[in-house]
Amino acid sequence: MTDAGDDLEGSREHGLDPSREQGRDQAPDLGRERDHGQTSSRDPGERGRRVAAESHPAIPFDPAGTVVTVGTFDGVHRGHWAVLEEIARRAKAAGRRAVLATFHPHPLRIVRPEIAPRLLTTPLEKKEILAETGLDYAVFLRFTPELSRYTPRRFVEEILVAGLNVKELVIGYDHGFGRGRSGDASTLTQIGRELGFAVDVVPPVDMEGTPISSTRIRNAIAEGEMALAREGLGRPYAFRGVVVRGDGRGSGLGFPTANLLIASSEKLLPPSGIYAVRGVLRRGTFQGALHLGPRPTFQGSPPSVELHLMDFEGDLYGEEIRVDVVQRLRDVLPFVSVETLVEQMGKDVGQARQVLLRDEGSSDRLS
Repeated sequence: MTDAGDDLEGSREHGLDPSREQGRDQAPDLGRERDHGQTSSRDPGERGRRVAAESHPAIPFDPAGTVVTVGTFDGVHRGHWAVLEEIARRAKAAGRRAVLATFHPHPLRIVRPEIAPRLLTTPLEKKEILAETGLDYAVFLRFTPELSRYTPRRFVEEILVAGLNVKELVIGYDHGFGRGRSGDASTLTQIGRELGFAVDVVPPVDMEGTPISSTRIRNAIAEGEMALAREGLGRPYAFRGVVVRGDGRGSGLGFPTANLLIASSEKLLPPSGIYAVRGVLRRGTFQGALHLGPRPTFQGSPPSVELHLMDFEGDLYGEEIRVDVVQRLRDVLPFVSVETLVEQMGKDVGQARQVLLRDEGSSDRLS
């Protein structure tokens, strides 16, 4: 993967500045225009033209056109990565810009909220991952009831052609957008012939003989199969939390913990259990053991997310921590006494340390 670096410096209003979040559970504010600067050796030419709705961003208009892909890209998994690599390759070869048009909230949250999934990646997480690709721009489109009613042709004409000056559209093998997901490869190819852009389909990336999908990865996480989820994502599954004050019981037991308030209510969490994890802080990355779920040994205690960082000393209150989940160790269990709980906690920390030491030599598809 190439580090986006200066090539993405001009795209920050479009979602590639991971240092800034527009609100934990809201889509980024993309309605403002700014001077995007140079993102390639070409002069971008005239000012970017605004797309149909106010919440759709404008990017610098480029007469050479763009290579575009469209989709929710939840998780930005290895199958998505293959599409992103392809548009970056094609854009470089043609002297064009590579653009991802993606959506927030998840389209199902608007069209079928009763079955809308929890997210593998929040907008902030998606931006951070996309900043490691060869993209020039990531356009976050606010998915609204109005947008859900767009036909494929209207979406293409107003957003891809008028807004992004698309010359090549690259899609995944199972792609569909527009009302009722009717914008499949054959429909888009016909529209492309009429409007002057090419359509190319990227084949699936398989995992254990089956195409990788966001749904499959969600199912793996829901079952606590973190290794399978990692294989599909190309990196450990992660979530974020802010350290808040708890009851201080962990310190009294000899295993101080950071009590985490999960940063996004839409985020998918693994099932209850004890996990080997890494905690990523501003000051570094630390091995850890995570308790997720109920605390049956202490009656009346609410469920919690508690992170014990090994070989760490310091105050974490108010700090945000990214938790990279490596392996589920066991279920949450009740213990007959505090002493037996402490004994088991020692075993859990020791096992987590061994798991993480073995994992240090592993090589992920994505960092």
